[in-house]
Amino acid sequence: MNKFWKNVLNMLLIIAISGGVAAGITAYVLMNKGMISSGANQRENVFDQPVQLTAFGKVAAENNDFTYAAEKTVNAVVHVKVMTTVSGRRYIDPLEYYFGYRDRDRQRQREQQPVIGSGSGVIISTDGYIITNNHVVAEADSINVTLNDKRSFNAKLIGKDPTTDIALIKIEADNLNPISFGDSEKLKVGEWVLAVGNPFNLTSTVTAGIVSAKGRSIITGEEDDKDKVMAFIQTDAAVNSGNSGGALVNTQGELVGINTAIISQSGMFAGYSFAVPINIAGKVVSDLKQYGSFQRAMLGITMTDPQSAKSSDDKIKELNGAYVVDFAMRSSAKEAGIEKGDVITHVNETPVTSPTELQEQITKYQLGDKVKIKLDRYGTKKEITVELRNAQGNTEITKSGDSAKTLGAAFKSLSDNQKREYGVSYGIQVDNISKGKIQDCGIRKGFIIMLVNEQKIQTPEDFFSLVDKILQGSTEEKGLLIKGFYPNSGATRHYAIDLID
Repeated sequence: MNKFWKNVLNMLLIIAISGGVAAGITAYVLMNKGMISSGANQRENVFDQPVQLTAFGKVAAENNDFTYAAEKTVNAVVHVKVMTTVSGRRYIDPLEYYFGYRDRDRQRQREQQPVIGSGSGVIISTDGYIITNNHVVAEADSINVTLNDKRSFNAKLIGKDPTTDIALIKIEADNLNPISFGDSEKLKVGEWVLAVGNPFNLTSTVTAGIVSAKGRSIITGEEDDKDKVMAFIQTDAAVNSGNSGGALVNTQGELVGINTAIISQSGMFAGYSFAVPINIAGKVVSDLKQYGSFQRAMLGITMTDPQSAKSSDDKIKELNGAYVVDFAMRSSAKEAGIEKGDVITHVNETPVTSPTELQEQITKYQLGDKVKIKLDRYGTKKEITVELRNAQGNTEITKSGDSAKTLGAAFKSLSDNQKREYGVSYGIQVDNISKGKIQDCGIRKGFIIMLVNEQKIQTPEDFFSLVDKILQGSTEEKGLLIKGFYPNSGATRHYAIDLID
């Protein structure tokens, strides 16, 4: 009898142990599939990362909760409304057609039509500095900003940069809640991000998605694409009309990009959106605030993907990086020893696998910075130090708007020795020339500019200031009449430049 009960007890013990093990395994599997809660969180585990149980040698992972990031962001995102005057189709009154225009003011009013556009912006300082897209405010006659709490302010354009599509505006307000900057380089493909903006003139709207790609290029086929910085963060967060200039944030509520573009045949969201990385946008707005223009550092090369170049250069060994096709007229890369056919693979130890990634890395640096470039030269590894310069081939800061890019040249004031030698008391000298109006009109390096539109030019800033006023429409003049001479001849030369064409 004792033996019988002993066997029964052994059987019950085996059943109990088996049932416990089975229940534990079942619970582990279900929890990893998100089908039951862990007790601390009694809601469906839809967006959570897999629950990891300590009992099985793993550490529990936190949920992806977007409410924290949204709360930190929505009050820092604003609605930007712009008013632009454009020329419309002119209505011809039959009486005016036969008897002449007797009221030209009325004619001008009919030809000029106000157009209202809108976008988004992100507050980046307590005293009212706001970052947005260049294409939102570039043509604006007036800018108005509405905060998330419904307060409205007129805004001033501080500066804009078409190459990165970034602009900086300012409102007169205090004690605002700016957004904190993150590090766009630390973003990983597959990481959750939020897009916050004002689509369809709504108040701040939040959408979620993941980082689909980094360093993405979206060539539009426009002539100026080659001058633009094309290194976007691609996401699948929904972005629509009015989101331009809004915030792309990580799950900590940190600003990692400025929403800029979508690819769509209808003009509406079609699956992917693109943002300028904040590591680039932050550098741009810092320059715009300090100098009024983006001080863009360059290597002075033209480049392409190594795989694309392999069809014409079969000696290429490295297929990840940026293939050097040619050099600018003044190239610090060429002076440092980089050659055509080199494949650049690193910038200061940071790997670059494409031309857009190289462009993104270089854009972050300041003029005059020296960077270590690692490259592959047909199978041979090399490291070359290059000093970064601007488009004019120097490291001078340009405190102007679009004038430097329009003219495409660098200038320097005459020294006292030069003034005595040339017998003049003022003037500036053309120092370097790249693509622009100066080159187009035939002026060569070394030319001494004395008068522009009959105004004496003492310094490069005098020249840039005059050009800026014309470009901004603050004068009735539309062009430049330049008078000067070449030192080796002394004869007065005249050049005409049309700035508005």
